[in-house]
Amino acid sequence: VLLLVYVGYVGLGAGVLQALERPAEVQAAQQLLQQHWELLANHTCLRGPALQRLIEGIIQAYKSGITLQGNTTSLGRWNFSGSFFFSISAITTIGYGNLSPSTAAGRIFCILFALFGIPLNLILMNEIGQLMLLGVQHCARRLEEVFPWQKKASLLMKTCALVTGLLLFLLLPPLLFSDKEGWSYEEGFYYSFITLSTIGFGDYVIGMNSDRTYPGWYKNVISLWILFGMAWLALVIKFGINFLE
Repeated sequence: VLLLVYVGYVGLGAGVLQALERPAEVQAAQQLLQQHWELLANHTCLRGPALQRLIEGIIQAYKSGITLQGNTTSLGRWNFSGSFFFSISAITTIGYGNLSPSTAAGRIFCILFALFGIPLNLILMNEIGQLMLLGVQHCARRLEEVFPWQKKASLLMKTCALVTGLLLFLLLPPLLFSDKEGWSYEEGFYYSFITLSTIGFGDYVIGMNSDRTYPGWYKNVISLWILFGMAWLALVIKFGINFLE
C-alpha cells in the first residue's frame, strides 16, 4: 500500500509539472530555433555546423565558469572561495551540477574527498541537530518549572523553534540573496529550500553572476547557513516522518 501511495504521489507530481512546465519549454525551444535561423539568414557568412560548434563551446565554457566579457574572459569559480563552496556542496550531497572537476586528477580526488567527507558531514549534522533538540528540550523544562503548563510548555518551545528556524533559514536569507544576487524574493526562497533540502537543481546558485562583485565573506557565511540550515530542516523532516508513520 505504501509503495502504491509513493508511486501515485510521484505520478501526481509528474503530471502537474508536465502541465505547468511543458508549454514554457515548447515556447523556449521555438524561440531558440527562430533566433538560430534569423542569425544564419542575416549573416550569410556563417555556416550552420560552425555556429553549432561555437554554441557548444560557449555552453561548455559557461559550465566551467568562463564567460566572455568583450575581448577578455572572466575566471573565478575555482578560486579558494569558489572551491570551498564546491567542497561544501559535494559533501552535503547538494550537488548543484553547475560546476564540476574537468581534470582526471580532480575527478579522482573528488571521489575520495566525498567518500570520507559525506560520512563526516552526516556525523556533524547529527551532532548539530541533537544540540538544537537538546536546547529546545532544556528551554521546555525550564518553562515547565516556572509555569505549571506541562505539555503546553513543550508545544510552545517546539513552535518557537520552528518559527525561529523558518526566519533564520528560509524567510530572511532571500532578502540577502535579493541584495547580492538581484533575485526576487520568490527566487531566493526557492533557492533556500532547494539547497537546504539537498535537492540542488543548480538553476540558481549564489556567486555565479560575473556582472556582480561579491564580498569575501559572502560564500563563507552561506556555507555556514547551509550546514546549520540542513541540520534544522533534517529535524523538521524527522518530525514529519514520525507524524506520517
